[in-house]
Parts: sequence; structure tokens; C-alpha cells
Amino acid sequence: MADLVRATGATVRAADALLRGVGGRVVTLRLPGPAVPGDATEQLGLAVPEFQDMELAPVVLFAGSKGMTVLLVSASAVSGIVGSLGYSAADVLFAGAYGVLVDDALLEVVSVTEQEAGGVPYMYRLTLREPLTLGV
Repeated sequence: MADLVRATGATVRAADALLRGVGGRVVTLRLPGPAVPGDATEQLGLAVPEFQDMELAPVVLFAGSKGMTVLLVSASAVSGIVGSLGYSAADVLFAGAYGVLVDDALLEVVSVTEQEAGGVPYMYRLTLREPLTLGV
């Protein structure tokens, strides 16, 4: 049975349908831009950092404990980004991300948990928080 689930991707499609059905929306994952090999200004730290914004959908947001925000993300959206940008795994993708843009607010990724069935990831649970602001 687990081989059938793994082969057909049924859990991933079910998670996509569930996330869309409970008000799935679109957020943006902000990633560092690709480095330019041989650029002296970049090697010296003089270049302005560049960002890549990648859409994540379908996702569902809800309030977590202690002022945190929880984001449930479809594994199909994550695997598309991991594959197209050449990351080795979703954990590496989220560890290198600057954060998640939600309604023009950049939230920091605190932790990532992979939900899987039959050895196949179908959803990621991200715990997010607003970055600390400087008091003046």
C-alpha cells in the first residue's frame, strides 16, 4: 500500500486539495540571489545583496503559540522550488531563506517540520516570527 501511495503521489494531491479548500493563499519566500562568479565587488562585500522572491501556494496561515505564526505549505510547491533552483533538500532551502513575505511583512523562519506519509513528504509546517526591531 505504501508503494502505491509513493508511486501515485496521492498524499501530495490530497494535501494540495485540503490547503486550497481551507482558504489556501499565496505567500512569497525570499531567497538570496545567485552569486556572480569572478565578480570582484561581490567578493569584497561591496555589491548590493540581491534577492529572489518565489511564490509558495497553496499555503494556510494561523496563529501559533507565544506570538508565532504557523504556515502550512504544500510539498508540491516546495519541491518545484527545490528542483528549479538546484537545492539539495527542502531543509537547505528554508535554512538559506531570508524569510517569508506575508502581506508585505517579512517573517523569519524559526523552524521547519516535514509531514510525510509512506516516506513521501506531503506538507511542510513552518514556524514564523516577526524579526526583532531596534528600539530607538
